[in-house]
Amino acid sequence: MAPAEAESHKERILRCIKSVLPGTTKTCIWLLKITVGVSFAIMFLKYLNVLPWFSGLLAPVFNSLGLPGEAALPFVTGYFVNVYAAISVAASFDFDVRALTILCTMVLCAHNMITETAVQKKTGTSAVRIVIVRTLSAFTLAFFLNKLLPGDVVSTLGSAQTQDVEFMVLFKDWLRSTVEVVIKMTTLIYSLAIVQKLLAEYGVIRWVSKFLRYFLAFFGLPARTSFLWIVANTLGLAYGAAVMMEEVENGNVDGRDIDLLNTHISISHSNLEDLLLVTAMGAVWYVLLFSRWLASFVLVWELRGEYYIKDKLFKKNY
Repeated sequence: MAPAEAESHKERILRCIKSVLPGTTKTCIWLLKITVGVSFAIMFLKYLNVLPWFSGLLAPVFNSLGLPGEAALPFVTGYFVNVYAAISVAASFDFDVRALTILCTMVLCAHNMITETAVQKKTGTSAVRIVIVRTLSAFTLAFFLNKLLPGDVVSTLGSAQTQDVEFMVLFKDWLRSTVEVVIKMTTLIYSLAIVQKLLAEYGVIRWVSKFLRYFLAFFGLPARTSFLWIVANTLGLAYGAAVMMEEVENGNVDGRDIDLLNTHISISHSNLEDLLLVTAMGAVWYVLLFSRWLASFVLVWELRGEYYIKDKLFKKNY
């Protein structure tokens, strides 16, 4: 490669990096504020023993879904925090494979609800719709899996001990884990934003879109959403926030594109790290993956049906 050509590539790379820094910094600060604030609130609720009390109210509902009442605690924890928190709580109980698979399906559908909903709302999708879709999907899939998977409810009552913990102990644990999360999130957010810009600069995104066109079409998703679909499925919504917002702000995807994508990835994302994590705990991976893919398939095509009806009523071209 000639020096002049190498210099040209170097200039293009530096230009890409400089162009994403202002917007990515703004997004990163916004996201970290939400993450730190929510995690601190959950830590305080743990200290007050509010989460176990709230989970106790949900126990009858979980029994009707084929789960022991204790499964409500990891679900509620994951709902407001993340998959890691849910799994750490679930590990305190002796759930069998059936119960763990149903529980993990629910958690993968509906976790980190506040932060991830904020991200999807920032891209233009209704927060209320996302919360409803994710919550109902979690309970609907649990209902059907309870009918399809053989086995009975196995109580694990007494396998985990509740104990009072001093506030400073909880605070130190929270501070350590929060610093780790902040470093990880900041690194990934900036890295993703730069990679996305470089891929767009060198035409890789267009190539990926062509490669995934038919796969995404099956799910009712436009080819333009291919890169965001990959980001969401490999790294998740929180870490991919900056890239998603950048794509929307640049007009690379329109309002309907992002609504369709958000509907799909709201219940089926992070299918690499999170899926491997819960599988390692003993859940059945193909049930976790294909049940959520089926749900996202139905939800996206239902939304496309809504668009079709609206366009017909208002005589717009679909």
